[in-house]
Amino acid sequence: MKFEIFEDIPVWKSSLEATKLIYDITSKVNFSKDFWLRDQIRRAVISISSNIVEWYEKHNNNELIRYLRIAKWSCWEVRNQLHIWFAIWYITQEEFEESKNTFIELSKQIFWFMNYLENKRKESEFIRK
Repeated sequence: MKFEIFEDIPVWKSSLEATKLIYDITSKVNFSKDFWLRDQIRRAVISISSNIVEWYEKHNNNELIRYLRIAKWSCWEVRNQLHIWFAIWYITQEEFEESKNTFIELSKQIFWFMNYLENKRKESEFIRK
């Protein structure tokens, strides 16, 4: 599998959808005065797609797993923030479950992508055209 542009990477597309979900939720009234909490999760979710792109654009196979690992850590940070939101009643049970499941799935996708790339790196095959 080769990607000509980063927009072709499936896990990047998923991270963009997850970002939209967080922005939709944080646009609600509960977050209108809690700037720190809102901005913290927005920074974390943006970090996911940004680290995927940063790895891709640097085209440095020695750093490929590092950037994806950072993206995965950011997924965990978002999940932690979701637990906080739910605990302080900023989101409903339904919003919490949907969001949490989105980031669990995204984390798995990043993990699978890391494994795929690690195997390709061992085969000395680049993933870019």
